[in-house]
Formats: sequence, structure tokens, C-alpha cells
Amino acid sequence: MLSIASSNNSVAVVKAASFRSLCPAIRCLNQFADCPFKHLFSARYCRLYSHSQVKAMAEALTTATPDSKFSVSGKKQALISLSDKKDLDLLGKGLQDLGYTIVSTGGTASTLSNSGVSVTKVEELTHFPEMLDGRVKTLHPNIHGGILARRDQDHHMEALDKHGIGTFDVVVVNLYPFYSKVSSSSGISFDDGIENIDIGGPAMIRAAAKNHKDVLIVVDTEDYPALLDYLKGKQDDPLFRRKLAWKAFQHVASYDSAVSEWLWKQSGGDKFPPSLTVPLSIKSSLRYGENPHQKAAFYVDKSLAEFNAGGIATAVQHHGKEMSYNNYLDADAAWNCVCEFSKPTCVVVKHTNPCGVASRENIIEAYRLAVKADPVSAFGGIVAFNVEVDETLAWDIREFRSPTDGETRMFYEIVVAPKYTEKGLEVLRGKSKTLRILEASKNNVGKLSLRQVGGGWLAQDSDDLTPEEIQFKVMTERTPQDNELADAQFAWLCVKHVKSNAIVIAKNNCMLGMGSGQPNRLESLRIALRKAGEEVKGAALASDAFFPFAWKDAVEEACESGVGVIAEPGGSIRDGDAVDCCNKDLECSNLAMLAKQGWRIATLQASLFSKLLKGGIFAAHLLFMLSWEQILPSGGGVYLRVEEFA
Repeated sequence: MLSIASSNNSVAVVKAASFRSLCPAIRCLNQFADCPFKHLFSARYCRLYSHSQVKAMAEALTTATPDSKFSVSGKKQALISLSDKKDLDLLGKGLQDLGYTIVSTGGTASTLSNSGVSVTKVEELTHFPEMLDGRVKTLHPNIHGGILARRDQDHHMEALDKHGIGTFDVVVVNLYPFYSKVSSSSGISFDDGIENIDIGGPAMIRAAAKNHKDVLIVVDTEDYPALLDYLKGKQDDPLFRRKLAWKAFQHVASYDSAVSEWLWKQSGGDKFPPSLTVPLSIKSSLRYGENPHQKAAFYVDKSLAEFNAGGIATAVQHHGKEMSYNNYLDADAAWNCVCEFSKPTCVVVKHTNPCGVASRENIIEAYRLAVKADPVSAFGGIVAFNVEVDETLAWDIREFRSPTDGETRMFYEIVVAPKYTEKGLEVLRGKSKTLRILEASKNNVGKLSLRQVGGGWLAQDSDDLTPEEIQFKVMTERTPQDNELADAQFAWLCVKHVKSNAIVIAKNNCMLGMGSGQPNRLESLRIALRKAGEEVKGAALASDAFFPFAWKDAVEEACESGVGVIAEPGGSIRDGDAVDCCNKDLECSNLAMLAKQGWRIATLQASLFSKLLKGGIFAAHLLFMLSWEQILPSGGGVYLRVEEFA
């Protein structure tokens, strides 16, 4: 067996060179005295060549030995390998002016050369060509040794010097555009997706970030000026280095999460994977959180599922003060609610609850009716529209006076809509310097909904069902007329967005009153009735959960108040009492009861879920009790039950 470090140097060179001609994958093994492949070197390989061939190989090997300029000689080196070449000329020239030797790969090297920057190609250090269609370029000891070597460890530096490996002081890398490729509207094949998974880039980033005490790692083009300033100052700030290292690891973690998410989807996995990583990117620091003593920030979800998926997080702010923590919550609630409606609709929200909702072909009429539902709560609230805000609507938003006194100009924190005309924006900007004007796109359906609890997260499908997608069944002795059923659907769509215990009273596509957040449903009912006033006669009432009692409780009070339609998700052991209560009132007001199948509210009480889950089959029974304002002949009622399983 022959060691490359043999005292017979000439023999070692001849045999190593001859073996290198047979196995290109270990061309640089002559640099390693303790190479694990040294047992492969045998005199028989040498016999295959003539004296002249051996001499030529020896000369070639001598010229291929790493030049001293790449050894540990005090030279400053920067390694640059980029997919996103934004501001590359600025970086390259800046480093060159500071005396750095720049080592680079492929297209990055070409771009730098075209910019007049002197570049050493990676192959000149590795003595190995790029191979496997670019899969292997920088995965080599001459690269990673120069990145990972600790300058304060003598044996690390001796190893580099022994093998002729130079150190890198700066590493600048960003990764293949996997995210943009797999989220492209044109689509991408599975094989193309796999080829866009970066391997060498993350390896260099992680290596440099681990050794950040000696190596500055940059993954963000926005950090180029700060890097150059730091190097010009010849300072040594550990915190600066740590921040760059943190950003590097975070960059790789987000990249890997996108790859993981994509592969899980490609594998046909369940919507709820065994483990889940959600990449978040900060959009803004907020003045404070829910309360003034709480610090806060706002993050955008960078999951592939959220790419171009709409929502308030990606809204464009055209005007006004910076958004606050509570502003985001309220704007999200208003936007999610108004996007549910197909007709031109206005929603007014206060503290995440819709206090006014109206749909009309004339959007100005819808706006005024929404404010009228609860003008006291609407003052200082959020106004959302599902249609474009033009100049006419903008003037009405700007100048409309409160229905309470006819004099006070309505004040709002936020206006949100899918689009604005130029004149519409101009008019709204004149209402107030602080008015936040948001332009948002509708949320996609089928999203994953996450909610944090102490020490964990709850995950569920987004609640995308609408009343039109649900079947009704008649439970009482009468069948409702079409307009009354429409009122029930409108009320039910509104109550979906009200916080439990939630009650909504509506008629003619307009919310008349709502009650929310009370510890019992009876109190929420009374609040909603008080707001609706005399208009409650013949109106629809929706409750987000069942009534535990009917007689001398909410159902009976609703009937006595003149409510014409009560929509309730069944599940109470006293559902029969509710039916009986409505049928009793039928003698005076001809009440009817319907059950609606398949609807599921996010705030449905846990006690109801226990009744719905049985034998692995989910059957969501919704009980709708409907009555008429119009008096109909008694007798001849219809009772229907339709089972729908999902």
C-alpha cells in the first residue's frame, strides 16, 4: 500500500497520477496524506503507461496543485453564488475595491466578469468540473473546508495549509427560485419541481452561518450596503454577524418548509400532515398590541397555499395612519364577512363583530342601511364593500351624517374594498388624514384555518359553506314562502360572522339588530330585539347555536316579539320544545319550522359536536324554525327530513 505522504515522492506522484486518469472522481486526492482511498494505489496502474505518458501526467499534476494564492496566505476571499443577481455588480465591485478575491460559480461568475469584476471560478479551486447538470459544483472540501475552518483553532488552520485550502471571509448565496417556480400560474411538472430544489446553496449557507464568527454570510440583497459598510469600517461586531447568521438559517428554514409543503401535496397526503411548518415574514412592527402595554408585530404567511390567495394580510394601503393590531383584526372580520355576499353589499364592523349589513343593487342605499342598523356602534368602526368605490360612493362615505342626530358626520377607522377609482380615492383621502384606505382581494376557498391556544394550535378547514349550498327541511306545520326563506339565509350568513353567543335579526337583505358575546343566548336575543325595534315584526332571526330552552326563554320571547323566522342549529335535548313553541304560536302567526343540512359554524358549541360525531360519519343537522308575517290558513302542514352526510 502506498501513502501519498510516502518518502518516495516521485513514485507517489506517478502512481497517483496514473490512478487519477482512471478515476476522475478523486483527482485531488494527491492533496490528502491520510486519504481513505490510498489503499487503491498499486504499482500495477503505473505499468499501463509508457515513460513519456507518466512524465506528462506528473507535469500535469504539478500544475494542477492548488496555487499558493488559495492557501492560507492572508488573502481575503469572498464566495458568491446567486440565483437572484440583483445588485450583483454593486456587491462585486465593492468587495473588489476592498481587496477581496472573488470566487464564483457559473452564471454568477459570468455576470461579474461582464461587469468588469475579476473572478476566480470555483473549478480553479476544486480542480473538478461542474457535473451532473449542475447538481455538483461547490460540494467539495476545498470550498467547505475554507468556510468551516475555525480561525482560532490551530489544528484547523494547519489542516487547511497542509492541503492548500484557502479561507473564505464572506459568503453570499441565495437559492434556486423554488417558491416562484412551483407557485407559477403556468404550473410546473413534478420533475421540474425536483430540479429546482437547491442542494449546494443551503449547504454553503448553513456552513457559513455556523461559522459566522469567522465568516460573514449574506442571503438578502438588501444587506449588501450594510455588509460593505461593515467591511469598510474594519470592525468586529459579533451581533452583526449573529443577525446575518440568524437570517441565513431562517432563509433556509423557509425554503425547506416550501419544499416540504409542496412534496406533501404532491404525495397526495391528508390536509393535516403529521408535522407542519408555517413560514412567516414580518410585514410591519405595530405601535402596540391589543392593549397599549403589549408589544406587537404583523406577519404575512408565506406558505405556498397562501400564494395569491387573497386576504387582508396582502391588502394595499392607499392612505392613512399605519395599521394597528386591532385594526387588522377588525379589517379582517369586515372583509371576510362582506366577501360572503354575491349582491352589492356593505358591512360595518366594530370590535370584530358586524353591527350593520345590507345588500342592495344600489350600493349607496346598502351603505346607509348598514350604518342605520347601529349608528352608535358604526361610529369609529370599519366599513367594507364588495364592489368598487367610485366618486359618488366616496362622497357619500365622506359626508353621510349619523342617523342618530342627522348632523354628526360619520367617522371611520378603515374603509376596505376590492377596488377604487382614481376619483374615489381622491375624495376619500379628503375625509381624514388618518382614514386608512385598504384595497384587498377576496380570500380563496379551501384554506387551512389555524388558531392558537396555550401550547398548541387548532387546525380546521375554512368555513366556506353558504346557505345556498345547504338543504332545508320543513319541521313545523307550514312551509315558508321564498322571501322568508331568503331572509333566513341572509340572517344565517350574517350570524356566521358574529361572536357567540350570537343572534342576528334581519329582513329584506338588511341586518336590523344583533347581539353577541353574552354568556347566555337569552341576553344576546334581548340586545338584538332592542336594536331591531318595531322592524322585528316578520323578520328572520338566526342563532349560531341551539337554544337550551324554549318555553319562557329565548324561543318564546322571539315568537312573542313578532319574529317570523328563527334559524337554529339543532342539537338540544329540548329541540322538540322549540318545535312545539313555534307550532303553538302558529295559531296566531302561522309559524313554520325547517331543518337545514350540512351547515357547520366555526363557533358551534362543543356539546353539539359530541352529538354529531358517531360511527365515523358526520351528519350536521340544522334546525330552522320559520314563521310568516302574513296570516295563512291553519292545518295541512308539511314535515320533511332530509339526511345529508359528509
